[in-house]
Amino acid sequence: MRGVKIRCGGPDDVPDVLAFWLLAAEGTDRHDSPDKVVALVERDPEALLVAELPDGGELVGTLIAGWDGWRAHLYRLAVHPGHRRQGIATALLAAAEARFAAFGAFRADAMVLEDNVLAHPAWSAAGYAPQPEWSRWVKPLT
Repeated sequence: MRGVKIRCGGPDDVPDVLAFWLLAAEGTDRHDSPDKVVALVERDPEALLVAELPDGGELVGTLIAGWDGWRAHLYRLAVHPGHRRQGIATALLAAAEARFAAFGAFRADAMVLEDNVLAHPAWSAAGYAPQPEWSRWVKPLT
């Protein structure tokens, strides 16, 4: 999208980001809370990327670009339903990939729900593909 502004989100953005995810992100079993998002941006102030329209700063996209010192991880790519297919996801991914390249990362992995078939073409167009030889193993922590 022409003129979309990508910036790092901060603690002041947390309420808007949480509301945005309810509108634009796929449904999952996540347990979002302001405290968790604040903890993310306090630990890594450049991890939460937000896309805004240049006129008025409307939030139209997000992406978490997490770097743990070893691997580059992408989460929460979400674009406002009324602004999809305008290059916002592409701009967010380019910003994340530039961030990772500065760390010397050689690849990025993305958490993409298998059932989120609307997202699969966007990830494929950006050059991402499922890695069939690996699967994600999880254990709920109580």
